[in-house]
Amino acid sequence: MLGKILSKSPLDGFVLSIMLAVVVAAFLPATGAFADVLDYVVIAAIALLFFLYGTRLHPKEALEGLTHWRLHLTILGFTFVLFPIIGVVLAPLLKHLIGDDLSMGMLYLTLVPSTVQSSIAFTSIARGNVPGAIVSASVSNLLGVFLTPLLVVWLMSTDSGVQFSGASITKLMLEILLPFIVGQLLRPWVAPWLARYAEPTKYVDRGSIVLVVYVAFSEGVREGLWSLVSAWQVVLMTIIATVLVIVMLLLSGWLPKRLGFSRADTIAIQFCGTKKSLATGLPMATVLFAGSSVGLIVLPLMIFHQVQLILCSWLATRYGRQAEPVPAA
Repeated sequence: MLGKILSKSPLDGFVLSIMLAVVVAAFLPATGAFADVLDYVVIAAIALLFFLYGTRLHPKEALEGLTHWRLHLTILGFTFVLFPIIGVVLAPLLKHLIGDDLSMGMLYLTLVPSTVQSSIAFTSIARGNVPGAIVSASVSNLLGVFLTPLLVVWLMSTDSGVQFSGASITKLMLEILLPFIVGQLLRPWVAPWLARYAEPTKYVDRGSIVLVVYVAFSEGVREGLWSLVSAWQVVLMTIIATVLVIVMLLLSGWLPKRLGFSRADTIAIQFCGTKKSLATGLPMATVLFAGSSVGLIVLPLMIFHQVQLILCSWLATRYGRQAEPVPAA
């Protein structure tokens, strides 16, 4: 019965698990020695996560696929140029509406890379350019490992109170960049084994994200997170996220047509250029904002992720129906 209910839900199992982790953290947060142990477990989980990312992304395939450079540059432009510009422009207004930490979280979500699996899946459902989506989404995540921290340092360290010391940079290198590079180097030997055990591996990386969410929100609860966030702020963030997704979908549907892209390419641009990765953004936040209110900072990204899944799922299904051949009379 529960399986049937979940299968009909607009929320996928991964998102439901994340929401459950938030609920558990709200009522049963990690405390004391257990919290200390989980901190070390999270460090290992983040390193494992980015190691797996490194083994999955094939640099050669990504480079060979870059021949459609206009498509990829357009998608990267939406992800790492237009999104951050919107985030910076909205930041002063959002500070007054939802507060400093949540507005910082809204800015942070505009800086993270695109999703991989859902971008490709939605492009496929909508009958778009799937090979182009695979390359662009992969390159976005590949570049995001380097670009997102740089954008955070550039756009957030001055006004938001986020400061980066030598220790935090070393932590970033050891927990994110080094495992990713090691994964790239070991890919020829590790990738075949991971391909044979793709299903268990999926649960490993998704489980890591759920763990990161639980630990981050446990810390937030210990610091009085829910006393700092009102129901009105959550509603307001949901409205802002919904408007932002709709605006980006409209822009990414309008501009490519003006630039002469085909329907298939336009669909790939829409679903790759407007998505933000929860799987990459959450672990990065625990490293980049160590010592800050990580729970508050990642909350807008979690809300945005859910909104984008629902709206993009509807749009992809609509495009797919439009592309179906009309039966002969």
